[in-house]
Amino acid sequence: MALSPPASLLPELWLEQCRPESDGNIQPLTMGFRRVKIILTQQEAAVFIQAWWRGALVRRTLLHVALRAWIIQRWWKQKLVMLMEKRRRAALDSYARHEWAAVRLQSWVRMWRIRLRYSRLLHAVRIIQVYWRWHICQTRGFIQGHYDIKQSQMNLELQISLGSQACRMQQCISLPIKE
Repeated sequence: MALSPPASLLPELWLEQCRPESDGNIQPLTMGFRRVKIILTQQEAAVFIQAWWRGALVRRTLLHVALRAWIIQRWWKQKLVMLMEKRRRAALDSYARHEWAAVRLQSWVRMWRIRLRYSRLLHAVRIIQVYWRWHICQTRGFIQGHYDIKQSQMNLELQISLGSQACRMQQCISLPIKE
C-alpha cells in the first residue's frame, strides 16, 4: 500500500512545483484555506517528506495496535460473558438440584405419614373384623379346619361350631398316587 501525502497539505511540494527556482528556493505552498509561504531547499523538502512518511508509518502502526487491542478486548469480553453464563447455569443447576431434593424429601415424609395412617387404619379394621367374626360365630356358627399331606395320605381336621355346640372331626384319607 503506497502512502502519499494528502493533496490539501502539500499540493505544490509533491507535484511539479517541487523544482527549485533560479535562486534554489521552492514556490510557496498552500495549506488548507490559507496560503503560507515556506521557503525550503531540496534537502529540507526531502527531510519534510521523510518526516511525513515516518509519521504515516507510526500512525498506521498505532492503528494496527489499536485494532489488535480492540480484537483482544472483544475476545476477552466474550470469554467473560461465557464464564458468567457458565456460572449462572451452574448456580441454576445447583438451585434446581436443591429444590428437587427438598421436594423429594417432602414427598417421602408425606408417603411415610400416609403409610403410618394406613397401617393404623388397617390394624383397626383387623380388630373390627376379629370381633365381627367372633360375633358371627357365636350367633350363626362356622366351619374351621386344616389339612396335612404326607406321602400318599391326607390328614383332615375339621371343627364345626353352631352356637354353643361344637363338633370336631379328624379323618385320614389315602390318596391314589400312581408310581
